[in-house]
Amino acid sequence: MNLTSPLTKLGGMFFRLRLALRMAAPRTRCDVFAAPGATVDPGISRVLVISLDSESLRWSRMKQELDRVLDSSGSSLLESVQRHSAVDGREMAEDHPADAEVDPVYTLRDQLFVEPQPLTRPTHFDLEKPIRMSRAEVGVAKSHVAVWRRIADGDDEYVLVLEDDVWFHSAFGRRLEQAWTEVSREAKRGRGLDILYVSYLEVKHGAPKSELSQNLFRPTRGLWHLCAYVVSKKGAKKLLRSLPCCGPVDLWINRHFKSLNVLAVRHPIASQRRDTKSSNSYSVLPSLTSIGAIDSEEASLFHIRPVRSPVFAFGPEGSGHTSLASALLMLGYRCCSDVDALPPSELERLLRGHDGRVFDAYVNVGVLEENVNVLRSIYPAAKFILTAVGAGDRVDVGNRVRDLLAGVDVCVVASDESDKWKVVCEHLECAPPACPYPEVRDIGQRRLLAGEAGESGQKTQVSEHDASPWVVEPRRGWRGVECSDVTSLKSVARQAVGFCDPMQKLDESRWCLRSDTFTDNLALFRPANVSLEAMDGATLSVRSEDLGVREFSAGSICSRDRYLYGRFEARIQASNVPGIVTGFFLHRNSPRQEIDVEIVGNRPNHLCVNVYYNPGGEGARFDYGYRGAPSLIALGFDASSAPHSYAIEWSPSEVRWFVDDHLVHRRVLWDPTPIPDLPMSLHVNCWPARSAQLAGRLRSGRLPARARVESIALETNAALSASHVRVPTSTDAMSQVRRSVE
Repeated sequence: MNLTSPLTKLGGMFFRLRLALRMAAPRTRCDVFAAPGATVDPGISRVLVISLDSESLRWSRMKQELDRVLDSSGSSLLESVQRHSAVDGREMAEDHPADAEVDPVYTLRDQLFVEPQPLTRPTHFDLEKPIRMSRAEVGVAKSHVAVWRRIADGDDEYVLVLEDDVWFHSAFGRRLEQAWTEVSREAKRGRGLDILYVSYLEVKHGAPKSELSQNLFRPTRGLWHLCAYVVSKKGAKKLLRSLPCCGPVDLWINRHFKSLNVLAVRHPIASQRRDTKSSNSYSVLPSLTSIGAIDSEEASLFHIRPVRSPVFAFGPEGSGHTSLASALLMLGYRCCSDVDALPPSELERLLRGHDGRVFDAYVNVGVLEENVNVLRSIYPAAKFILTAVGAGDRVDVGNRVRDLLAGVDVCVVASDESDKWKVVCEHLECAPPACPYPEVRDIGQRRLLAGEAGESGQKTQVSEHDASPWVVEPRRGWRGVECSDVTSLKSVARQAVGFCDPMQKLDESRWCLRSDTFTDNLALFRPANVSLEAMDGATLSVRSEDLGVREFSAGSICSRDRYLYGRFEARIQASNVPGIVTGFFLHRNSPRQEIDVEIVGNRPNHLCVNVYYNPGGEGARFDYGYRGAPSLIALGFDASSAPHSYAIEWSPSEVRWFVDDHLVHRRVLWDPTPIPDLPMSLHVNCWPARSAQLAGRLRSGRLPARARVESIALETNAALSASHVRVPTSTDAMSQVRRSVE
């Protein structure tokens, strides 16, 4: 997996201009391609294009590309092309089981074999944690395997395989002829070709290779993309004998370069189109983000945007409202759900058909059930959904609402429906995300409160937010959705937890010391940078230290358990060294959710609070956003001069931040994000930021920097115990990385 930068409007214009200029040039002849019925020894006698049946535009563009190249007789390559129907991953189950062709589970170790990350140091747990391929990745792999079977069973000695988003460079024919001359020499020496890459993307730090000539090289590993390649009949048989494909196909094939005769043209002569949005989704993103191989901005590949709105959903109690609301969030809708009323400004705009509404989807909103006829009249193109208990003849959607919606565009999502994504996405005319449909307990309608949501009496400065579907952009008068909690903490708790740890010694049943890093961190976390002493608590230090992967070391403490809701408090004396961040926060990945307290060294008299929200259930591959929704609060004192207490109170309906037991900030639903709703681990750390905008330019001459943690207290619910997980030392972790790439 290799991420390409998103195409800007200007870049797209230049790309299309380049294609237009090329189309005006004469067509290219390439004698490597044999005319139908003729022979070229050895020659490419067939072109197979992998294309989804539903992608007629791509197939049309692909035929235009093939018509630009002539074979040895002067005929267009269209004469020898055959379209191969791709496997549509959207039609597969999310938990597609392993079979003889594809094993959908792989590890970060497999990824790092192809593309080592010299600036990261993952733990053994990171390396071996299973990663499940997305449905799109499984579909791509199965499509290529089917093509290999077709070639192995056919009569063509060499076949050019293309995905349907490829375009040919202007020198395609000439450079392929030059490379093919040397391929023929290799064949005469007994080194028959198995695969020839004509398009690829090298790993960031360069692929290890053997240079054969100015036209060809033999890769050891490190080539991404499998969108344009020549495969021989013999090579196809070898690939089939190596199955199952474990992981994305372009990753897996790198592991078999040793057993294949793989060559690559010196420079790619075909590429993926830059004006076509990829239908693939990358299952490895959360793992790469968690070890700091890419930052959250690079991983922000959220492309889904609603095409049909507004959406209104109703149904009887217990029919799956909350699950549907979560599903709509995963589809990019800004969805208000499970409340008896709407804020007055939102309700007024909605019922009058005015623009400027905050939401584009409404699920189980009591006041709207009374206005179905009005909504039908104002929004004739609206999409209506009924949630139902049961399935088939036993469906109960609530007679009153069903009758009111007679004759409108409505679908029914029954609780027993086996493929809810199919029902919902076909109705909304969109593709499902590469995550299971969420199945969560209905929380019921919460009572809207009339209080001034979001107000704490403390002066705050709102910073720039993520451009995310789940962050409401700042707007006049909007204070979120304040409502009561109908979900008690007991209903979500698995084990009540409460303690106050003076941090005088490390309780290994509660805490672990991190030995990893992340992209925005200039340091490597090391256990040696955390010291615990009687009476003084824990000291976290940042030092200048050349560790190979980083030039600084830092300290971080992380809880072994993950928690869902409660109060989390730490007594901390922060660092005042510019460039240093002292943090106390809750965090999780897949999907990423986070609640932050941060004090930065260049402004120790301010507190930065932040929330990151991404939708979906456990394991959902959402990691959109790298700013979150931060706010800056004036403390009125220097947080580096003495210890102070900082607390986070987190409930299903709001998050509140306290300093020395005084409320300094609060956020309710959609102020500006939903409230994080999945278990998170608790962290306290001290680290040097790469961003001078965040904490100022690092003053390395003032290192070592120190932050002191006198105590950590919490009263919460343990959602997942991780006390059995051994945290490797930094030496262990680095040895694992070395072994993974050898």
